[in-house]
Amino acid sequence: KRYYPTNVLVTGFDIIFFWVARMMMMGLHFMHDVPFDTVYMHALVRDEKGAKMSKSKGNVIDPLALIDQYGADSLRFTLAAMAAQGRDIKLATSRVEGYRNFATKLWNSARFAEMNHALLHHDSFKPREAKEVLNLWAFGELARARTDITEALEAFRFNDAANAAYKFVWNVFCDWYVELAKPILQGPDSAAKVETRGAVAFLLYEIVKLLHPFMPFITEELWLAVNGGDGRGVLALAPWPSLEGLANPAAEAEVGWIVDLVSEIRSVRAEMSVPGAALIPLVLVNAAPDVTARVNAWRDTLMRLARLSDLSFAPKASKGSAQMIIRGTIVTLPLEGVIDLSAEEARLNKEAARLEGECIKALAKLNNADFVKRAPEEVIEENRERLADAQAQIEKLKAALARLRD
Repeated sequence: KRYYPTNVLVTGFDIIFFWVARMMMMGLHFMHDVPFDTVYMHALVRDEKGAKMSKSKGNVIDPLALIDQYGADSLRFTLAAMAAQGRDIKLATSRVEGYRNFATKLWNSARFAEMNHALLHHDSFKPREAKEVLNLWAFGELARARTDITEALEAFRFNDAANAAYKFVWNVFCDWYVELAKPILQGPDSAAKVETRGAVAFLLYEIVKLLHPFMPFITEELWLAVNGGDGRGVLALAPWPSLEGLANPAAEAEVGWIVDLVSEIRSVRAEMSVPGAALIPLVLVNAAPDVTARVNAWRDTLMRLARLSDLSFAPKASKGSAQMIIRGTIVTLPLEGVIDLSAEEARLNKEAARLEGECIKALAKLNNADFVKRAPEEVIEENRERLADAQAQIEKLKAALARLRD
């Protein structure tokens, strides 16, 4: 049985003794009862360098100015997404701008649905009766996002809840589902098209519910749109999504594999500096029968999204190929003739050496007790972040070099 607190006090950790402890003691003394049963200690908002905001320093960010420029939803989502327990919020206008772009992405996806007659949700649509594997995959991802968001909200992990919502809406729905559904929605009339229209509307209908705690204004507006303004009341009073039974491992194995493959190909293209307009071949090595069938079924989609010139199967990898492993299947991109392999290897080695130098500098400072003692907190944190970023980039470069040498 889950525990749901009834009286929650939200406060900053800097006034625990001055205010919260005294409230507790006075409640017990005068009322013979506790004034609250749960205390949520939120993060402090600092500037983008980690320094405490101060009028004398001139580093204060006016929230009303941010709202005027980027919207209240964008600022609200930013604060939620960055409110990790035990860490302060380093607020920068670029962060708020990024989540303004997220709101725009959601709005544009609704406009796309409207243009394809897939915005208005009907209660007659039954997601559990869907047959298209793409729609079944999207419903399963939606159910997983709902579980992640719910559990995070109940545990006061608002950043995890916001990030789970962001991941599903931007990465799954907007980037992948809508893109994969376009040929169906823009193709000839069929049962698949009718089902996909209903699926898009259903997904938006549930998305606005999941996003409402973080972005109440845009979601309330979209709630009217997906319901056709038929007077279902305000979204704030709508029931939380109930999506049990929508998980579909078979659909995830198929569509999820396609998504992973295209994502990895795009990553390798970027790492190897393959020109954006260049079409490259794809070869699957010793692919299992189910993988072969899956690839053939999605061939046209793979050719389009991964910018491939050819898609074939072989018993072993050819020389000069970048190799990847997608859920146990070896996939190669023969790049000989597409890029200068020796020049690319030299470039990657040079960049790795530069980053190693950055790591040495950052480590020298962080291992210097005098520096750590005297330097401002924001400077120390900046060096830690620089070290972590450099180390992450080095790992990516090593992976790219390994692909060239295999």
